[in-house]
Amino acid sequence: MTPVTEPPLGEIDDEGERRALERSWRRRPGIAGWFTVTTHQALGKRYIVTAFVFLLIGGVEALFMRLQLARPDNPLIGPDKYNQLFTTHGTTMMFLFAVPMMEGMGVYLVPLMLGTRNVAFPRLNAFGYWMFLFGGIFLYAGFLTNTGPDAGWFAYTPLSGPQFSPGKRVDIWAQMITFTEISALCVATELIATILKMRAPGMSLTRIPMFCWSMLVQSFMVVFAMPAVMVASNIFLLLDRTVGTHFSNAAEGGDPLLYQHVFWFFGHPEVYIIFIPALGMVSSIVETHTRRAIFGYPAMVLSLVSTGFIGFGLWVHHMFATGLPQIGEAYFTAASMMIAVASGVQIFCWIATMWSGRVHMRTPMYFVLGFVFIFVLGGLTGVMLAAIPLDLQVHDTFFVVAHFHYVLIGGALFPLFGAFYHWFPKFTGRMMNDALGKINFWILFVGFNLTFFPMHILGLKGMTRRIYTYPAEMGWGPANALATVGACIILIGGIVFIANALASRVHGEIAGPDPWDGGTLEWAADSPPRNYNFVNLPVATSRYPMWTPPEERVVVTGVRHDRREALVTTLMDAEPPIWPFITALLLGLGLVGATFRFSWYYPAFGATGIGLIGWFWPRRPEGVRS
Repeated sequence: MTPVTEPPLGEIDDEGERRALERSWRRRPGIAGWFTVTTHQALGKRYIVTAFVFLLIGGVEALFMRLQLARPDNPLIGPDKYNQLFTTHGTTMMFLFAVPMMEGMGVYLVPLMLGTRNVAFPRLNAFGYWMFLFGGIFLYAGFLTNTGPDAGWFAYTPLSGPQFSPGKRVDIWAQMITFTEISALCVATELIATILKMRAPGMSLTRIPMFCWSMLVQSFMVVFAMPAVMVASNIFLLLDRTVGTHFSNAAEGGDPLLYQHVFWFFGHPEVYIIFIPALGMVSSIVETHTRRAIFGYPAMVLSLVSTGFIGFGLWVHHMFATGLPQIGEAYFTAASMMIAVASGVQIFCWIATMWSGRVHMRTPMYFVLGFVFIFVLGGLTGVMLAAIPLDLQVHDTFFVVAHFHYVLIGGALFPLFGAFYHWFPKFTGRMMNDALGKINFWILFVGFNLTFFPMHILGLKGMTRRIYTYPAEMGWGPANALATVGACIILIGGIVFIANALASRVHGEIAGPDPWDGGTLEWAADSPPRNYNFVNLPVATSRYPMWTPPEERVVVTGVRHDRREALVTTLMDAEPPIWPFITALLLGLGLVGATFRFSWYYPAFGATGIGLIGWFWPRRPEGVRS
């Protein structure tokens, strides 16, 4: 395979080669094609759309909770249904929206940014999506049949144990975690392999885009964090409930605090698993809309890595009220404050990039600036909560709820909306309406602050979390009413975004491959990309290949077009079989059955083994006869 300067990037002179490439990467037509697709663009869109649907569902659940709390002694929702709403909302947002959405963006964008044709393990990618979808369906099947989980999205023992939570509600939550974490581990594995082994020629680690760095750090965090929550939910909690173990039963030598330690060893890195990809999105938006290389690239990379590393040393700051040794709590206080330094480095680098560039104030930049404002406020309250005396005063109050949402919605959702506007042309080939997008930003910005800023005051006044009503004499009514008005405004902002996206998908301005004059390789592909992304694989001659003069851009020749081949690997081995779907279905049915009877694990693993045999059974390459 030889780099050449002709033909230009993305073109093939030989029409026969082009047809061979189209034929080898084509998708099966009809319903069979829908179940067997393995291209990263299709699966990335499925992750994004499915996670966005769960965002809408979780948002509606939050709105119902706000309506219930809008005034004292409100009879709208009873305590049992409120507990189910509270738990399902948190579970949806953390496990079915935030992580899958960020991973879906990575699945779609990382191969394009790296100049390759697919992720490293396409069939594993398809399997991961089906497991994610089945897990969401399982959770909401329970919720719609009045068997929704009701012990909080963290399901603390012993309240979530068999003594205090009989029935199958908590079992459904614990088993749903298995679905989503298997999916997350699948995506993390394929993204790590793709970033480390399938980059375009010339793309050293010092040249990969910041978004790819953020997804690499996030993927390693998933690999180390997700097994912890599976241990907490599936071994400690589910086995206590289904087969009578006593991991959390103090009377039999167990320890309920052990569950909290293991859960939060996942739970706090989970915040950064959601947040770190958003940092990469912000960097991509800033450098594109300022036409300026990101300031302090090495410092930005090191801050991402240090955030991921330090994020594993903070979990005890969720447990300051549990009576742990004070010397240990002091270490976690220091770590909780130290991690703010890494985030501060990135904020100053973005400011320096904007200061030295020419900022084009389009909708994505509005969301970036809104993110900086909201996230700094959330970070300040985070440093406050790292101080043990204050944390003991506001622990389990709405002050923590406010901080949590300022960090996650401000730190993840606002960059995500900016990313939607930024990459919508690449997803669909059309531009979103910029004027309507700016209106969308202001509606969401105002609604968000109206909703969550009053919660700081409510927390300082003593309003605790997870209560479904309160007496009027507490004086919490006005702030709750204001927060409910803000939630309704957020709903309007969501409707405006959906209307803008649907209308632009059909009637938006044709985008072309590079409407923003971006510098990274995803803008070299068509909008939307072909199944194989690039006709000729590009060569990265700099950190921003698209900002080099056209005559200096280089492509690779010699890759076969009649088979699914890519550089570094030998054969993509991604001809679309139905076995990933069948394997996910068999494993999913087995896990669902095991929620109700432990013996279902045996046929579940046996059936999954049959699926894996079909998955890995050797196949004769297409066109080869014996």
